[in-house]
Amino acid sequence: MEERGLTLGRGAGTLEGTMTDAQDELMQRLEQSAAGGAFVRLTLSRPAQAGAAVEKVLVRQVELKGKAHLSFTFREATRDVTKNLPVKEGCERIRGLLAKEFRSALLVTTAGDWQFFRSESGKARLVAHKASVKQAPPRAHDRARHEPLDESARDWLRGLGLIDAAGRVRERMADKHRQVNRYLEIITHLAREAGWEGSKAERVFADMGAGKGYLTFGLWHLFRRQWQTPVRVIGVEARAELVEAMNLLAREVRAEGLEFVAGDIQSVSLPRVDGLIALHACNTATDAAILRGIELGAKLILVAPCCHKELRPQVGHPEPLAPVLRHGIMEERLAEWLTDGLRALFLEWAGYRTKMFEFIASEHTPKNLMVSAVREGEPFTSEAARERLVRLKEFFGIQRHALDALLQRPPA
Repeated sequence: MEERGLTLGRGAGTLEGTMTDAQDELMQRLEQSAAGGAFVRLTLSRPAQAGAAVEKVLVRQVELKGKAHLSFTFREATRDVTKNLPVKEGCERIRGLLAKEFRSALLVTTAGDWQFFRSESGKARLVAHKASVKQAPPRAHDRARHEPLDESARDWLRGLGLIDAAGRVRERMADKHRQVNRYLEIITHLAREAGWEGSKAERVFADMGAGKGYLTFGLWHLFRRQWQTPVRVIGVEARAELVEAMNLLAREVRAEGLEFVAGDIQSVSLPRVDGLIALHACNTATDAAILRGIELGAKLILVAPCCHKELRPQVGHPEPLAPVLRHGIMEERLAEWLTDGLRALFLEWAGYRTKMFEFIASEHTPKNLMVSAVREGEPFTSEAARERLVRLKEFFGIQRHALDALLQRPPA
């Protein structure tokens, strides 16, 4: 069977042919979806040149002054650069990027998904999949800002003591209320980065160390009530009395898809998950959560570390840092920096793109560093990623780290 000069390969929906044929077919799908309102997003990845400044290009469709444009985000190692182009000009830019700069593309439309692959020899494949998204996202360039904790959150916010009967935030809970809001803003951005925006597929999350459930309820609320998306959120908590209380409240507010289970991070029984979250897990419990997230196939891992005890006794004083590190407070801060830096490098070795940022101002909580990781590549294949973390460990004389088991994973 042939279609525009492409031969249907062994796998159903796989079109194989020359570089020009495969690219033309993909561009036709792109142009048709943009004109017909079916376009969701396009991602260009796998730079053709090693060490290229732009690692990935993300494209979405927006309306600017009443006209359709393609909005490009050029993702570099330390920054994102955005450029908006009319659809016709944008498609020509994409064609040029595919021809010379990137070897892989994923086009998502409401009619179907298309994956483009190009080898170094010039052979190309175009693989068709069923549509992963059934509804195109809003086209507004500047999305309206909204508070995640709206009126529909009143029942569980009141049940957790964050607001009073009149819906006012309790004074002593103002910082916690602000923290939950900020957390849900971050989840919103990460959901877009993970490609979940507009999808109606059920997502499964595990919240490790859920405590009193503030953030667990918030995550469920964001997906279920605000986005009207099927979701299963599992709050894991070691204290049985909190598990019982939170399950009771979930039943009272009819939080379908939300449950709390008793257990610890390392051994609790969990299904495969889309996202794993562990905020303020103490010391190596954060590392245990990262390991579980990788094992459970999480697309998103989000942690806010707390207590950095493991590396402090191991940190060496290499020159020229030795004169500074003889001060205890500097050694302590370095140990914290090194612990979280190595976590990010381990996640990159496991195929994740990582970011570290302050998720709430330090006057509200001293433990305000957050590490987010979105899986974007094949795990344990990048020798460069592995070398970076090994060299950092060696420089500071680190003999053991709670994530060292990941170093034993051989490259595929």
